Amino acid sequence: MIPNLLRKLRKKGKGDDAREGMNFLDHLEELRGRLIKSIVAVFVCSIPCFVFWKKIFHVLLVIPLRYTNPKPHLIFTAPAEAIMLSMKIALVGGLIVSIPFIFYQIWAFVSPGLYGKEKKMVLPIVISSSFSFFTGITFAYFMLPFMIKVLATFGGGVIEPYFKASEYISFMIKLGLACGLIFELPVVSWVLTRMGILSPKFLVSKLRHAIVIIAIVAAVISPPDLASMLFMSIPLLFIYGVSILVSFLARGRTA
Repeated sequence: MIPNLLRKLRKKGKGDDAREGMNFLDHLEELRGRLIKSIVAVFVCSIPCFVFWKKIFHVLLVIPLRYTNPKPHLIFTAPAEAIMLSMKIALVGGLIVSIPFIFYQIWAFVSPGLYGKEKKMVLPIVISSSFSFFTGITFAYFMLPFMIKVLATFGGGVIEPYFKASEYISFMIKLGLACGLIFELPVVSWVLTRMGILSPKFLVSKLRHAIVIIAIVAAVISPPDLASMLFMSIPLLFIYGVSILVSFLARGRTA
């Protein structure tokens, strides 16, 4: 798959004179430039997130706790933990805010592997990728109260729920980013199918493997109980099914 992708990236697309004669090292240089731009964008977007980190913390992490009984208490146990927490919120917030720009850099780099017509789809792909990522994060946000309720009430009547703020936000970040990336599967499926790297037949043939991987992912990002795992697995399996459908539609357009 990777050698095929590299061969496609080396191929000159129609009207892509700027990339004519580019070798593998030239592509690496372009990739480095796009990575630098993405990192700069994250840091720039992190500045306002750092200024308003308390409001972000309240909206995204404190409000979901209101639906939990008993309500967990957020604490920090080290002198500099609050400062590190604010920096973590700023960086992750900057990453999320700059996601459309980062996706543009990614798809602009991949676009030489597409055909002439598909190259014009970079902007719609960026919009679709951003929408899918934000949808995944939103899904994780609305799942959070349910997960916290399960975790907080597991030891109800025996131990009181006191969450370290740093561990709590790490849990939320892991859940949100994992869901955001998983929701990218349909977009990735469309692009790879258009490039001739992926096919709906391949996705269908790997369904059993996908179910196992989905179960593992759900077990990692959800609380350690069967109900939460199943509740998380169903949407992920649905996303995989959508990816198969998207690949089929993209294949039909190619044929």
